[in-house]
Amino acid sequence: MAAVIYEVRDSIATLTLNRPESLNALDLEMIGDLRAASSRAAFDPDVRVVVLRGAGEHFMAGGDLKWFRAQLALPPQKRRPLLENTIASAHASVLQFKAMEKPVIAAVHGAVAGFGLSLMLAADLVVAADNAYFTLAYCHIALSPDGGATWSLPRQVGLKQAMEIALLGDRFDAARARELGLVNRVVPVGDLAAETQKLAQRLAGGPAEALGRTKALINRSPDNSLAAQLLAEQHSFAACGVHADFSEGLAAFFEKRPARFAGDE
Repeated sequence: MAAVIYEVRDSIATLTLNRPESLNALDLEMIGDLRAASSRAAFDPDVRVVVLRGAGEHFMAGGDLKWFRAQLALPPQKRRPLLENTIASAHASVLQFKAMEKPVIAAVHGAVAGFGLSLMLAADLVVAADNAYFTLAYCHIALSPDGGATWSLPRQVGLKQAMEIALLGDRFDAARARELGLVNRVVPVGDLAAETQKLAQRLAGGPAEALGRTKALINRSPDNSLAAQLLAEQHSFAACGVHADFSEGLAAFFEKRPARFAGDE
């Protein structure tokens, strides 16, 4: 059984973390499967939206600590390059989710810890079940965070809140995550799948070119000057303006009907 199940339906790629017996803890197999699945979704022309979710009762409880403990038998000079390479491989999927010009939705429930929280932060939108709980947790085992958490957290919650989440490693609930701006919606756990699907379908029916370019603009904005961002917006606006979706959007507006975005040039 694959550690990440990849399914496509109605232009929505669903990536399911599939180690429920281990709370979907990240191991070497899942790292490889997640890397392959994220790349597949990014380059599949039939995929317009990506959904990340966890099988069983949790999204992801972090890294597989049993694997890490086994590596303690290695001398430091061998352990360090192994850890470097392992984390680099895990980071490839994070980069892919951030870079792909397709909306990525994380549907989270139960434990969202360690790399699970980092992975959630890499998504563009987050729907959380009301039973979800969150912790960065690395400090409790004397590790610094990975998965882009130290990049994402300050940008999403501010420096002081990021420091508190990372340095104390306290657990917080879905309501607090919503207050911090880490999740977009909190829904009853029984409604998580349906609400996520509804959101994904809405995005899948939208103008893929414009949505992808909008995601890219927003992601680049913290590192751009205003002048650079204005120039990027200028180029993107013009590119969208010659796309078939723009013609359809205008036609639908003036004809007072829903737009039907095909996404073809």
